[in-house]
Amino acid sequence: MNSASDRPAATLPDDWTAVAPGLADAPRLSELRARQAAPHTGSTEAYVQAVENEIAGQASWTRRHVVVRDADGIVRAWAHAHDRAAGRAVIGIEVDRTVATEVQERVAAWCYAWLADVGRELAQVRGLEATQLDAGAFAGDDVVRGWLTAAGFRRARTWWHMTRPVEAHEGEPGAFPAPKDGVTVRRVSQHDNGIPVAEDVNAVYQVLETAFTDHFNSYQEYFTEFVQRLREDPGHRWDHWWLAFTDDPNAPEAQPVPAGALVGSESKPDASGSRGTYIDYIGALAEARGRGVATALLYAVIADAAARGRRRVGLEVDADSPTGAEALYTKLGWHTAYITESWHRDITVEP
Repeated sequence: MNSASDRPAATLPDDWTAVAPGLADAPRLSELRARQAAPHTGSTEAYVQAVENEIAGQASWTRRHVVVRDADGIVRAWAHAHDRAAGRAVIGIEVDRTVATEVQERVAAWCYAWLADVGRELAQVRGLEATQLDAGAFAGDDVVRGWLTAAGFRRARTWWHMTRPVEAHEGEPGAFPAPKDGVTVRRVSQHDNGIPVAEDVNAVYQVLETAFTDHFNSYQEYFTEFVQRLREDPGHRWDHWWLAFTDDPNAPEAQPVPAGALVGSESKPDASGSRGTYIDYIGALAEARGRGVATALLYAVIADAAARGRRRVGLEVDADSPTGAEALYTKLGWHTAYITESWHRDITVEP
C-alpha cells in the first residue's frame, strides 16, 4: 500500500499535511473521538488505551490510518479503515469541529477520498473486484451525515445502543429462573493456563457464523479473523465467552449440542469509575429459537456482571432485527442510551 505521504492532498488547505499517526498522537485522537461522540452519548471520556491499540497494538494489524495536521502541526482530523472481512471495510473519520465549517467539509472530503483509495487496496490484497465501505454516524449528527452524503454514501441501517442496570443481588444463586428444560449454559472451558479449549472457541464461532447468516450485512469471516478481531479489544476476557446447549432429540440419550453463544467483554469505567460488561455478540441457531436459549445466556451474563461488582451490561441491536431481539432486551430491563446509523458506499477496484 502507498504511504500516507504519497496520497494526493490537493483538497487540503494550504500548508496542511497528511501523515501516518504515531503513539504520541493517541491522546489527541482520543480527544477528537470523544468530542464527536459526546453530544450523542452523553460521555466526554477519552479512552487513550483503545486508540493506542488501534494505531500501534494488536488492532493495528488490520487497520490503516492517516492524520491531517494544520500549518502549526496540530492534528485536525483522523481517518481510519478496518479490514473487517472479505468485501467489507469499516471506516470512520473524526474532524476537529472547532475549525471553520468550510475547512471541516474540505478535510472530510479529502479523508473519505483517502479511505476509498484504501478500500480499493484492501480489496486488491484479498483478490476482490469490489468492496463495501461501512461508515458510522450518530443519529442526529447532521454534520457527519452531510459529509457522508457528499462523499457518495447512503444510509443503510439504524442501531440501538442499549444498557441495563445491574443490582448486586442479581449475582446471588437463584436470582434468575433456571433455563428451560433441555437447555444448559456454561462458560467456554479453559485450560489451567487460562487459554480456552479450542473445541469450545470453534463452537462459538460456528454458532455465531450460522446464527447471523440471515442478518443484515453479514459477511463471512474466517475463524482466525474472528478470534483475532475480538482479542484486539482491550476489554477482551476469555471468561466472558459463553455457550448454550440444547438436547438433540435425534441423538442417543438426548446428547446436548451447541445452540447458542455469547461473547462478552469488560467495558471501560463510567464517570463514577465503575466498569461494566459489554455483549459483543449473542446468537442462537434458528432451530433453537423459541426455547429460551438467548434468555438463558442473558441471565448468565447479568448474574456474572453482578458477581463481579459491575453495575451495567451494554449491547447493540439492529433496529430492524429479523429476530425481534430488541423486544427481549426491553423485557429484561434494557433501554436505549443512544442511536447510531450505518452508511454504505460500494466501490470497485480500478483496473
